[in-house]
Amino acid sequence: MTEFNLLVGGPSNMWPVDLAQQITVPWIAADRGALRLLDLGITPQVAVGDFDSLTTAELATVQAQVADLRYAVTDKDETDTELALALALTELQATRVTLYGATGGRLDHLLDNLFMLLQPRFLPYCQRVRIIDRQNNLRLFLPGVHTITQEAGQHYLAFAPLTAVTGLTLYDTKYKLTNADYEQPIMFASNQFTQKSATFSFRTGVVAVIQSHD
Repeated sequence: MTEFNLLVGGPSNMWPVDLAQQITVPWIAADRGALRLLDLGITPQVAVGDFDSLTTAELATVQAQVADLRYAVTDKDETDTELALALALTELQATRVTLYGATGGRLDHLLDNLFMLLQPRFLPYCQRVRIIDRQNNLRLFLPGVHTITQEAGQHYLAFAPLTAVTGLTLYDTKYKLTNADYEQPIMFASNQFTQKSATFSFRTGVVAVIQSHD
């Protein structure tokens, strides 16, 4: 498995409390995420972005400590997060990418970080990506039968078709569902595990699964 962590620009108060200890997996940084990682004592393997959120002195610090910087123009169609994720999944051929700093703050940034996974270039790889913050663990799934394991401390389980979905079945959660079809996005919140794992399936579409706690 080739695994990377990716820090993007969301507020630090939504980071998991143990973020600074996540040093066994190499890091990629999007824009100001590079400086934030350096402040935590973590040197990213790659930093990507236009770096317009950094002062001249801050950029000099990043340039002095990060060996691989990928510069982007400021006026572009892609966000720095998209550029960093594309780098991880294509050039670095990551089999798992965990996004931190992708939630909280501006709602347009949150939705962009979620909806980018539905882009045709990312969709085939979406099951390799996780979005994690202090309260939530989000993953996307493609059609098939899937079994997920309950994460430590996560008491709630939610299923959210993000597209039209057919045949959604929840086999062994507290609230079950059998062969249901939906033509638009919908959220099934506040479900729960009844054992250490849960199995679900669907025939077409994309489903987000969120584990969370209060």
